[in-house]
Amino acid sequence: MSVRKLHDIAIVGAGMVGAALALALARAGFDVAVIEPRAPKPWNAQDDVDLRVVALAPSSVDLFVRLNVWNEIASARASAYRRMRVWDALAPGELTFDAADEGRSALGFIAENRLIQSVLWNALQRESRIALHSPGKVTSTESLSGRRTLTLDDGSSIAAKLVVAADGADSALREMAGIGTSDRDYRQRAIVAHVTTERAHEITAWQRFLPGATLAFLPLADGRSSIVWSVPDAEVTRLLALDDAAFCAELGAAFDFRLGRITATTPRASFPLRMKLAERYLAPRFALIGDAAHGVHPLAGQGVNLGLRDVDELCAVLIEARDAKRDFAAESVLRCYERRRRSDNVLSAHSFDAINRVFGSEAMPVAALRGAGLTLVNRIEPLKRMLSNHAAGRTRRVDAMR
Repeated sequence: MSVRKLHDIAIVGAGMVGAALALALARAGFDVAVIEPRAPKPWNAQDDVDLRVVALAPSSVDLFVRLNVWNEIASARASAYRRMRVWDALAPGELTFDAADEGRSALGFIAENRLIQSVLWNALQRESRIALHSPGKVTSTESLSGRRTLTLDDGSSIAAKLVVAADGADSALREMAGIGTSDRDYRQRAIVAHVTTERAHEITAWQRFLPGATLAFLPLADGRSSIVWSVPDAEVTRLLALDDAAFCAELGAAFDFRLGRITATTPRASFPLRMKLAERYLAPRFALIGDAAHGVHPLAGQGVNLGLRDVDELCAVLIEARDAKRDFAAESVLRCYERRRRSDNVLSAHSFDAINRVFGSEAMPVAALRGAGLTLVNRIEPLKRMLSNHAAGRTRRVDAMR
């Protein structure tokens, strides 16, 4: 099988993380191929708000600014949130974060998945250094001398010095490369919907821990709130079967009526919650990124942000190696990316898992400790600032080539 061109980098998957990586590398002067099975549905301002939204940390916004796509996202339907309030249903105590306390205008932004994907996709199509293969599906991959080849379902072949798998939590490419995962099924599903409340959302992200469940209210630009209600599998069928009035009443009680009654809801959807961590991020001339490398519990809203931090780190490592006239796809180079990002991602995933376990406990002694812990953290400003900076992605990047 003949290969007409050797690309610098081939990226499989053009979701938020894969598309951001492709743009960042192309803007840095790499020749990039992108393989994506299907183009995202175009975003339209007349459509209702997508049920899947993401809380973008400042580090993610910074990346989108550098990619020159943030203005288009922000001017559409992105909503800043300036405060975050966290409390426990079983114990007194509350943890609050306020952007003003840190001299920032916002803690982050809520934006629709489809909006971000649509903006990034349009940017991919305009970028001269990106060869976009869509629809295209990889059926096999092989590492050869100095390159890795990808065979597509139409019989064609693509070769690159480096292949990056950004094809999601159920990554077929990760499996083809022989990389295993450690999995944890939470036996929970996240119910998502957009709801209208009696009172304004106060430009605040809210999170309440309930016995065996968590509930987040995220502020939308149109004044509604997007909910993510993580509940045990056994409860999901019942909650989805309720009529709108009964669902709104039960949701309002679960939220402690912090914004008054829930007066309306969109149709609801749900998705399963699992933790999935790749055993390694590398194979010969191959790297994992985003959900292909790490899937985490959504309670902290950090899944996409972790993936976009992968983008920053992988780009930094590849650019530094290339500028030093080294083989940027060599194992020694990629190992630097893996060492930095895998440790952070695994620590984050297990931290979210631990929070979910501790705050899901109904034992009153545990609940009392939780409440006291929230109150204590809320009073210790340096600790609060450290937690806020970590969530924002404002941690110092260690030189990956050192």
